[in-house]
Amino acid sequence: MKICIVGAGAIGGFLGVRLALAGHDMTLIARGAHLEAIKRNGLKLVNEDGTEQVVTNARATQHMADAGPQDIVILTLKAHQVAPVVDALRKLLGPETMLVTLQNGIPWWYFQKHGGEFDGRIVEAVDPGGVLAAKIDVRHIIGCVVYPATEVVAPGVIHHIEGDRLSLGELDGFETPRSEALSEILTRAGFKAPLTRNIRTEIWLKLWGNLAFNPISALTHATLVDIAQFPPARAFAAAIMTEAQTIASKLGVQFRLSLEKRIAGAEAVGKHKTSMLQDIEAGRPIELDAVVGAVVELGKLTRTPIPNIQAVHACAGLLAKTLAQEGGRLKIEPR
Repeated sequence: MKICIVGAGAIGGFLGVRLALAGHDMTLIARGAHLEAIKRNGLKLVNEDGTEQVVTNARATQHMADAGPQDIVILTLKAHQVAPVVDALRKLLGPETMLVTLQNGIPWWYFQKHGGEFDGRIVEAVDPGGVLAAKIDVRHIIGCVVYPATEVVAPGVIHHIEGDRLSLGELDGFETPRSEALSEILTRAGFKAPLTRNIRTEIWLKLWGNLAFNPISALTHATLVDIAQFPPARAFAAAIMTEAQTIASKLGVQFRLSLEKRIAGAEAVGKHKTSMLQDIEAGRPIELDAVVGAVVELGKLTRTPIPNIQAVHACAGLLAKTLAQEGGRLKIEPR
């Protein structure tokens, strides 16, 4: 299969190595020093057990136009990075191309093929003006929720910390030959890739924790286990998650885990810095709109009081604004 990873960073690079080793015709879209390292040395994956794998036969480029139409496009860019490249992204899409979206938070297509009173509604926080909904034909899209923890530890080097599950689902809830084929491709590459009839429930299950732990970690520079084991922070996270659960239930989503089990799952990951904290430390823009801002929007849409979500949104948003204005980053260094 011709497969293109758009955004071959931490998660995208992890997928790219495993799919290339499974024998697929891979193209990796990357940029900067990471791209140059991949071109020079290949893409290295340091596995959870410390073993290493290197892929040197995948094409690596910054330009999607170089790749041409693909069988599968795996979109691993952060939510705020998609709109600026949407015209280039369309050049990868042939008539039957599957576009597998791996963004954190509420995706731009959330209400497409949703049904009910909000069907087709644009989520402005992640798709201002409906640009993505207008330019990307919904028939290409397959939703995906990613659970592995990975990080780029050096240009061209990905560290897999833990996890290998990728939940997949068609937007309308049906299982199709193409989604079954995608699940099989990912399974053969070493992932757990179950199909779900309600991908939005899976989105909320991951978002439920990210909505609380990501901004709290960005503000406090604490890891998942540190937040979970500090009683006031754990209580704050629980309050945020309780508000989110109310919103989700109004949109027809029911969680299969208790709130305490979801927090315990985050705690079990250990001394892991969330992606939002990693971005704050590196001086990169954070995924605040998709992970928190969109939930604020859905809270207003469903007329749900969300004082805790609004508070953490305001504080994390101000931090991101200040760092962007100053062109800085924020990291705690040992004395």
